[in-house]
Amino acid sequence: MDVRNCRGCGKLFNYVSGPFMCPACREKLEEKFQEVKKYIQENPGSNVASTAEACDVDANQIRQWIREERLEFASGASEISCEKCGKPIASGRFCDQCKAAMVNSLNNVYKPDAPAQPKRRDGSDGGPKMRFLN
Repeated sequence: MDVRNCRGCGKLFNYVSGPFMCPACREKLEEKFQEVKKYIQENPGSNVASTAEACDVDANQIRQWIREERLEFASGASEISCEKCGKPIASGRFCDQCKAAMVNSLNNVYKPDAPAQPKRRDGSDGGPKMRFLN
Protein backbone atom coordinates (compact mmCIF):
# COMPACT_ATOMS: atom_id res chain seq x y z
CA MET A 1 0.00 0.00 0.00
CA ASP A 2 1.40 3.37 -1.04
CA VAL A 3 0.23 6.39 0.97
CA ARG A 4 1.00 9.85 -0.41
CA ASN A 5 0.10 13.48 0.10
CA CYS A 6 -2.27 15.00 -2.44
CA ARG A 7 -0.66 17.73 -4.56
CA GLY A 8 -3.95 19.59 -4.64
CA CYS A 9 -5.12 19.67 -1.03
CA GLY A 10 -2.26 18.05 0.91
CA LYS A 11 -4.37 15.27 2.45
CA LEU A 12 -3.05 11.72 2.75
CA PHE A 13 -4.57 9.17 0.39
CA ASN A 14 -3.92 5.65 -0.86
CA TYR A 15 -2.04 6.11 -4.15
CA VAL A 16 -2.76 3.57 -6.87
CA SER A 17 -1.73 5.19 -10.17
CA GLY A 18 -1.84 8.39 -12.19
CA PRO A 19 -1.21 11.88 -10.83
CA PHE A 20 -0.48 12.31 -7.14
CA MET A 21 -3.97 13.62 -6.36
CA CYS A 22 -6.68 12.33 -4.08
CA PRO A 23 -9.95 11.19 -5.69
CA ALA A 24 -11.74 14.39 -4.61
CA CYS A 25 -9.13 16.63 -6.28
CA ARG A 26 -9.14 14.45 -9.40
CA GLU A 27 -12.89 14.88 -9.61
CA LYS A 28 -12.58 18.68 -9.25
CA LEU A 29 -9.91 18.71 -11.95
CA GLU A 30 -12.14 16.66 -14.26
CA GLU A 31 -14.99 19.14 -13.68
CA LYS A 32 -12.62 21.99 -14.63
CA PHE A 33 -11.63 20.06 -17.75
CA GLN A 34 -15.27 19.69 -18.79
CA GLU A 35 -15.80 23.42 -18.18
CA VAL A 36 -12.77 24.29 -20.34
CA LYS A 37 -13.90 21.88 -23.06
CA LYS A 38 -17.36 23.45 -23.14
CA TYR A 39 -15.87 26.97 -23.27
CA ILE A 40 -13.65 26.03 -26.24
CA GLN A 41 -16.61 24.52 -28.09
CA GLU A 42 -18.70 27.66 -27.52
CA ASN A 43 -15.80 30.04 -28.37
CA PRO A 44 -13.89 28.48 -31.27
CA GLY A 45 -11.57 31.48 -31.74
CA SER A 46 -10.30 31.43 -28.15
CA ASN A 47 -6.68 30.78 -27.20
CA VAL A 48 -5.00 29.31 -24.12
CA ALA A 49 -4.65 32.61 -22.24
CA SER A 50 -8.25 33.74 -22.75
CA THR A 51 -9.58 30.28 -21.89
CA ALA A 52 -7.48 30.12 -18.72
CA GLU A 53 -8.74 33.54 -17.63
CA ALA A 54 -12.40 32.81 -18.45
CA CYS A 55 -12.46 29.40 -16.77
CA ASP A 56 -10.16 30.25 -13.85
CA VAL A 57 -7.71 27.45 -14.73
CA ASP A 58 -3.93 27.61 -14.87
CA ALA A 59 -2.66 27.98 -18.46
CA ASN A 60 -0.08 25.25 -17.81
CA GLN A 61 -2.88 22.84 -16.94
CA ILE A 62 -4.59 23.63 -20.25
CA ARG A 63 -1.29 23.06 -22.10
CA GLN A 64 -0.93 19.72 -20.31
CA TRP A 65 -4.40 18.66 -21.49
CA ILE A 66 -3.40 19.67 -25.04
CA ARG A 67 -0.19 17.60 -24.78
CA GLU A 68 -2.26 14.65 -23.52
CA GLU A 69 -4.47 15.14 -26.62
CA ARG A 70 -7.55 15.67 -24.49
CA LEU A 71 -8.05 19.21 -25.88
CA GLU A 72 -7.48 20.75 -29.28
CA PHE A 73 -7.80 24.42 -30.18
CA ALA A 74 -8.46 25.87 -33.61
CA SER A 75 -5.39 25.97 -35.86
CA GLY A 76 -2.72 28.32 -34.55
CA ALA A 77 -4.44 29.02 -31.24
CA SER A 78 -2.94 26.25 -29.11
CA GLU A 79 0.45 27.95 -28.63
CA ILE A 80 2.32 24.65 -28.32
CA SER A 81 5.05 23.31 -30.57
CA CYS A 82 6.52 19.98 -31.55
CA GLU A 83 9.04 18.79 -28.96
CA LYS A 84 11.38 17.58 -31.69
CA CYS A 85 11.37 20.22 -34.46
CA GLY A 86 9.54 23.18 -32.88
CA LYS A 87 6.78 23.39 -35.51
CA PRO A 88 3.41 24.67 -34.13
CA ILE A 89 0.92 21.83 -33.55
CA ALA A 90 -2.72 21.61 -32.49
CA SER A 91 -2.34 18.85 -29.88
CA GLY A 92 -0.03 16.12 -28.69
CA ARG A 93 3.74 16.25 -28.34
CA PHE A 94 5.00 15.82 -31.91
CA CYS A 95 4.00 16.99 -35.40
CA ASP A 96 2.83 14.48 -38.01
CA GLN A 97 6.19 14.46 -39.82
CA CYS A 98 8.16 13.75 -36.63
CA LYS A 99 5.69 11.03 -35.64
CA ALA A 100 6.10 9.38 -39.04
CA ALA A 101 9.91 9.60 -38.80
CA MET A 102 9.86 7.99 -35.34
CA VAL A 103 7.57 5.20 -36.53
CA ASN A 104 9.87 4.50 -39.50
CA SER A 105 12.97 4.43 -37.32
CA LEU A 106 11.27 2.09 -34.83
CA ASN A 107 10.12 -0.19 -37.64
CA ASN A 108 13.69 -0.36 -38.92
CA VAL A 109 15.00 -1.26 -35.47
CA TYR A 110 12.52 -4.09 -34.96
CA LYS A 111 12.67 -5.36 -38.54
CA PRO A 112 13.76 -9.01 -38.41
CA ASP A 113 17.03 -9.68 -40.18
CA ALA A 114 17.09 -12.22 -42.98
CA PRO A 115 18.68 -15.47 -41.86
CA ALA A 116 22.30 -15.69 -42.92
CA GLN A 117 22.95 -18.14 -45.74
CA PRO A 118 25.97 -20.35 -45.22
CA LYS A 119 28.76 -19.69 -47.69
CA ARG A 120 30.00 -22.54 -49.81
CA ARG A 121 33.67 -23.42 -49.62
CA ASP A 122 34.11 -24.20 -53.28
CA GLY A 123 32.99 -20.72 -54.38
CA SER A 124 29.99 -21.95 -56.35
CA ASP A 125 26.59 -20.36 -56.17
CA GLY A 126 24.92 -23.49 -54.83
CA GLY A 127 22.68 -24.14 -57.87
CA PRO A 128 21.81 -27.62 -59.21
CA LYS A 129 24.82 -29.57 -60.48
CA MET A 130 25.63 -32.93 -61.90
CA ARG A 131 27.81 -35.10 -59.71
CA PHE A 132 29.78 -38.19 -60.70
CA LEU A 133 30.68 -41.12 -58.58
CA ASN A 134 33.98 -42.96 -59.13
